[in-house]
Amino acid sequence: METSSKSINHSSVIDILTLRYDLSLSSNLPKKSWNDFVPVEENLNLDLIENLISKNIKNNIEKFNIKKLGIALSGGVDSTLILALIRKNFPDLDIEAISIKFSNSVDETPNASKIAEKFQANHHIVHLENYLSELPSAISQVELPFWDLHWYYVAKKSSTLSNMLASGDGGDEIFSGYTFRYEKFLSLTNDKSTPLEKVKAYLECHERDRVPDQELIFAEKSKFSWDDIHQKLIPHFDNSLSRLEQVFLADYNGKLLYNFNPINSRIATNFNIKILAPLLNDELISYGLKLSIKSKYDKNTNVGKLPLRSLLTRNDADSLISKEKLGFNVNTINLWKTFAHETCKEFFDNSRIVKDGWINGEWIKKYIDNPSLNVKYINKFLGLLAFEIWYRLFITKEMKSSEKL
Repeated sequence: METSSKSINHSSVIDILTLRYDLSLSSNLPKKSWNDFVPVEENLNLDLIENLISKNIKNNIEKFNIKKLGIALSGGVDSTLILALIRKNFPDLDIEAISIKFSNSVDETPNASKIAEKFQANHHIVHLENYLSELPSAISQVELPFWDLHWYYVAKKSSTLSNMLASGDGGDEIFSGYTFRYEKFLSLTNDKSTPLEKVKAYLECHERDRVPDQELIFAEKSKFSWDDIHQKLIPHFDNSLSRLEQVFLADYNGKLLYNFNPINSRIATNFNIKILAPLLNDELISYGLKLSIKSKYDKNTNVGKLPLRSLLTRNDADSLISKEKLGFNVNTINLWKTFAHETCKEFFDNSRIVKDGWINGEWIKKYIDNPSLNVKYINKFLGLLAFEIWYRLFITKEMKSSEKL
């Protein structure tokens, strides 16, 4: 997305506010085609998976002579497994585990503390009273209008402890962890569904991102078109893969490549730290994507990431993990009530993105003071807030990155 007052990529604006990723970004990871997801019928090789993860860990820690290592620890499957294997391969390494505690949200840090203690890691909890407080600084680093930038706070803390930060990024995309949408997608489609019908069902499954009047958010300059959105996704669903494999393909070539990876890389660069993401090494990606559905995802119990869970059992850490998907998640409804609503009202009272013809001010007026606004609309307002701040930082240049919200 360009940061010139003369030219803004309208397609990027639409993608970020509709899909929550930007297809114009460059990723460090390889884009995959549907052929890369055709399953190879062979027995699951847990030894190979563990060896590939461990090899990547050892290569990076030894290459950069790391004496103290940070790790983003949510308490979920992926980060716990990475911590377990780091400790297994480096019994004497100083490990600094970092978790985030969001105010007025489910607190997963007590469980993360138990995990850190089990694997002899020092545990640091970053308590965020107002998740949005440093959003201008975070946006100035990534140079993109995203609001959900928890990695900024993790990396900021890590930079005071170590020059390398490990994470479990990639577990969901490689080993089928987005189980909350698999069941719904299968219920909305069948084997006779057209590619377009499957695209629409896939978008319907992104419940936190989708509002029914999405097209009304944009003003004329944005040139919003559902057809354009659908055409970007249709190649993922117009092939001979099974329906679930098509979802895996779309997930991999979505937020992972065009949100998480480039954004986290930019933040790490700004804090002068290196990222260690052992689940995203090329060999493991290629192997994991070709595993059969049944070896990664149990349809009957709706539990995913089966190989990683098996490795947790092997490394005596499965009892500490919930079957529910964890992660660094802020309760956006409570965030809206405590900080975000008033912040949005302040910024949109004289909105630059409305004034300059990008966003429909009537849509904002219609919903901003709705006392029962649901999470989908709150997420849209947070996305618009990020766009407004980005616009004031890079286009009108009237805002400083050091400003706190």
